[in-house]
Amino acid sequence: MTRIKALLDEYGVINEANKILPSDELRIDLIKALAELEDNECHRRREFPHTRLHKVTGIKQAIYRADINKQSGWRIHVQYSKDQQLHLKDVIKGGRHDNVVEVIKAKRNRYE
Repeated sequence: MTRIKALLDEYGVINEANKILPSDELRIDLIKALAELEDNECHRRREFPHTRLHKVTGIKQAIYRADINKQSGWRIHVQYSKDQQLHLKDVIKGGRHDNVVEVIKAKRNRYE
């Protein structure tokens, strides 16, 4: 049986994403991405085939990005807590994912 990694959404990222994602296909991709992020086996192996979870460069904090859908450019930002729980921090629109440092600075109060 698959172990589940805690995924915390204190900023309502899932609800926000559900409202702003432009298609049902992207909403389904969001569910797939969240399922992969909850899968402890992916974290143990450090393999994320759907989301391509990776650390954001150019920022002091350990902030990670996960693809909702690679082609569309939609992303989720997450951070690990000290007890290794995963915290959803933001959903990034497709056209803004290249300016990752600016996006993080705009909502710096969300990031620890």
